[in-house]
Amino acid sequence: MRNINQASLTGHRQSWSIASRAAIVSIIFAVAGNASAQDFNLAPPNAVDQQPAFPGQTRAPVINDSTQLISTVVAEGLENPWGMAELPDGGWLVTERPGRMRLVRPDGTVSEPIQGVPEVVAQGQGGLLDVAVRDDFNESRRVWWSFSQPRGAEGNATAVATGVLSADGAALSEVRVVFQQQPAWRSNYHFGSRLVFDRDGALFATTGERGQRQLAQDVGTHLGKVIRINPDGGLAPGNPQIEGALPEIWSFGHRNVQAAALGPDGALWTIEHGPRGGDELNRPEPGKNYGWPIITYGEDYSGAPIGEGVTARDGMEQPIYYWDPVIAPSGMAFYDGSMFPEWRGSILVGGLSSLSLVRLTLSAGRVTGEARYLEGTGRIRDVAVARDGSIVLLTDDGGQVLRLTRGN
Repeated sequence: MRNINQASLTGHRQSWSIASRAAIVSIIFAVAGNASAQDFNLAPPNAVDQQPAFPGQTRAPVINDSTQLISTVVAEGLENPWGMAELPDGGWLVTERPGRMRLVRPDGTVSEPIQGVPEVVAQGQGGLLDVAVRDDFNESRRVWWSFSQPRGAEGNATAVATGVLSADGAALSEVRVVFQQQPAWRSNYHFGSRLVFDRDGALFATTGERGQRQLAQDVGTHLGKVIRINPDGGLAPGNPQIEGALPEIWSFGHRNVQAAALGPDGALWTIEHGPRGGDELNRPEPGKNYGWPIITYGEDYSGAPIGEGVTARDGMEQPIYYWDPVIAPSGMAFYDGSMFPEWRGSILVGGLSSLSLVRLTLSAGRVTGEARYLEGTGRIRDVAVARDGSIVLLTDDGGQVLRLTRGN
C-alpha cells in the first residue's frame, strides 16, 4: 500500500514547520509480504555458473515482515547528498558531492553552505563524501569528512580532513588534512569512502582502487584498502604489521567500499561494490586479503570473467554474503534503536541500483534473511539510525533527507 500526497518542493533553503512538512509529505509503506518480496530472489544471476562457498552466502531467505513504515521528507533539494552525521540537538550535517556541507536543522531548514570546506574534485564519482562526528561533539565541535582531493599533476586522491564547526554552524576552522591516499591517480572512479570510529578511538576510512584493479593487491599503496588512522593524523596503535605495507592499512583486496559500520560485536563491517553480480558484505580482519581482483563473485560489465574467473583461493577471504544481481550498496548501519525492536541487530543498507532499503538479519556471523523496503523510492545513498530510533535516509536523485518511523 502506498498513499502519496507530495507538493513540489525545491531549493536548498526551504523552510517550513514540522507539522506542515508532515502534512505535505507523508508516505506509508506496507512492507511487501512473501508474494511480492520474493521478486528480488527470483531475478537470474549474472554469473550463472558460479556457486556460493557455503549455504546462505547469497540469496538468503526473504524475511516475512508486516511492519509498516511512515516516510516523511525532512528536507529536499540537496544536490547529490552523500553522507550525514547526526548532531546532539537532532540536526544533521549533510555533504553534497559537488563540494558543499550543510546543516539540516531539527525543524528541517537547510543552511547555506558551511564555509571552510577544502576544494574537492567534483567529477565522476568524486567530490565531498562522508562526514562523521564523535560523542564529544558538544564540547569539541570537531567534524571529520572524506573527499576527493586535487593533487595537481599527480591527479587526485581520497583524503580525510577535520575541522571545528562554529557555534552557529556557519563555518569550519582549524581545518587540516589527516590522511591522503597514496599514490594520487588520474581517475574519477572508485574513491570509497566511509568513515567509522572504533571503540579504541581510531578512525577507519575506506578507499577504492580507482579503477586500477591490480593495485588493490599492492600493499605499497592505499588503493582498494581499509585504512585505520589516528583521528588527529598519523598511525593508529594496534594496526597489523603486513610485510612491505603502508602502516595505515588494516585490510586489502577491496574494490570500492561505500558502506561501513561498527557492529554490535565492536568489529568493523563493510559492504563494497563488486563487478556485475559481485557486491560483498565483509567483516575485515587486520592484515587479511579480501581477494579483489584475483577472486570475486560476478563478472565484468562486458560479460567476460574477471581475471581467471575464480571465486576462491588459499590465503584470500570469502565474503560473508554477496549479491548477484547487485544492489549497488551505499551507506550502512546496524539497527540498535527502540522504535523497531524486532529489527535490533539487523544490518540496514542503502541500495542505489535496487532503489530500496535492504535489511539483513544475522546469526553467528552469517546472514539468515533479507528484506527490501521502499522499493522504487530512488537511489538510497546513506542510512543512519537516529537517537530516537527512527531511520534516516539520503536519496541521491531527489536530494532528500527522509525519516522512517513506525506505522503500526
